[in-house]
Amino acid sequence: MILMHLPTAILEKKRIQRVIFSVRPTSHSIQDIYSLMEKVYEMGANCFSLPTARHLESFKALRESTQDDTLIGFGHIEAERGISLTGKPLHQFESKIVSTIARNIVPPELVKKLFPVLSVGEVLTQKEIDRMMFDPSRFHQSLSLFPPQGVPFLMIGGKYGDWLLGLGRSDLLKEMVSETRGKGFIPIFSSQWATSSLPKAKPLEMAAYAIPINKRKSLFDLTQACNIIKKFDKPVISLDPLAEGAPPGETEEAFSFLFNDLKIHSAIAETSSEEELHSLFKGLGKIPSLIPFHKT
Repeated sequence: MILMHLPTAILEKKRIQRVIFSVRPTSHSIQDIYSLMEKVYEMGANCFSLPTARHLESFKALRESTQDDTLIGFGHIEAERGISLTGKPLHQFESKIVSTIARNIVPPELVKKLFPVLSVGEVLTQKEIDRMMFDPSRFHQSLSLFPPQGVPFLMIGGKYGDWLLGLGRSDLLKEMVSETRGKGFIPIFSSQWATSSLPKAKPLEMAAYAIPINKRKSLFDLTQACNIIKKFDKPVISLDPLAEGAPPGETEEAFSFLFNDLKIHSAIAETSSEEELHSLFKGLGKIPSLIPFHKT
C-alpha cells in the first residue's frame, strides 16, 4: 500500500503530524465517522481531531482494531464546561453573555458578522461577571471522558473561551489549564476570534493556539490576523484551512500559505468524504516536504 508520509513536528515533547484530520461525514453516524477515519488512517494519517463524543468513540474503536498506539487524538472541551454562575452551568446564561459581548465589547461594525442572528436583550452586570466561578466537578467530568494515553491533547475554549477573554475572565481559563495539566493532558487553546483573542490568550501558557486561518473565509481583517500570527512566538494551529470548499487545485496553495508564508505549527483539515479526502491528499502531496513511501 502506498502511503503519504506526512511531515511531523514536536509539540511539548510529543511527535505529531503537522496535518491533523477532522472527519465530518454527512450522516454524522458513528459507523460513517469510523469508516472515513479508517480511510484517513489507511492513507498514512495518525492524528485526529475529536470534536464530538461520536468522534471519540470512533477513534477508540480504530485504536483498538488497529492496535496502533501511535494514533493520537485531539479532544475538545468547550470552556463553559468548567464555569458556573450562581451555581448554574454558564450555558444557561448564554443569551445574556452574547448581549453583553455585542453591546459592550465587540466593535459595532463586527456585531452582525459575529452574531448574524442576534436580538440584544438583557446584559450581564459587572457583579455577575465577577461571580463567575471555576466549577471543578463539571470540568473533571469532561476530562474523564478522554484517555490520556490515546488522547493526550485537549483543545479548550471554543466560543465560550473567546467570550471569557472578552469579559476579562482569563483567570478562569488559567484554572482549566492548571487542572488539565494536573490530569496529565496537554492543553491547546481553541478560538474562533483570531484577531481579538490570540493576544489575550498568550499568557494562558497553552501548548499551542488553534485559530481559523483561511483566505476565503475570515471573520476579521485577514491582513491584521496574519500580522499577529507572524509575530506570535507560540505554536499556532490553523482550524479549518479549507473552509468554503477550496477546489482541489487550490489545496496546495492554501497549505503553502499556512506553512510557508505564516510558518504555522500545524493545521486541522476537515474532510467529509473519501473523494474529498483523496483530493486533499493530492494537494498535500505537491508540497515538497511531503514524501510518499511504501509500507513494508
